Amino acid sequence: MKTITKKRLKAYVIDLAISTAVAGVTEYFLRKKVKNDAVHALITPSVVMCSLECAQLLRNGQTMGYRKMGLVLENRNGTNLDAYQVMKRMVYRDTFNAFSFIRNRSEFEMDEGERLPHDRYVGTVVKEL
Repeated sequence: MKTITKKRLKAYVIDLAISTAVAGVTEYFLRKKVKNDAVHALITPSVVMCSLECAQLLRNGQTMGYRKMGLVLENRNGTNLDAYQVMKRMVYRDTFNAFSFIRNRSEFEMDEGERLPHDRYVGTVVKEL
């Protein structure tokens, strides 16, 4: 596994831990208003993770995990990231990446880990600072 790919994995784990903590606090306050456990198990963590990631990436191109690991997400052509592009990247990563990995693992080993399939799909690249 390439060094950038390892850093990306570590950054994702850091972001997941942060969003889990925020989702736990959010769930505590929503528990009184929403009685359905499926909402707390499925919807709340997903919404919190997507919201945090989208807000952080749009603000400065880094999540907390990316900042800790010294990575930055940029457009391939050098322009600013937009909300549609970030959301499209997250949806592709969370739904189709597993199938891409099973079907063609070599896609994940191209470009030294800077561009994974979800990055190629939306035209972004992850670089080290």
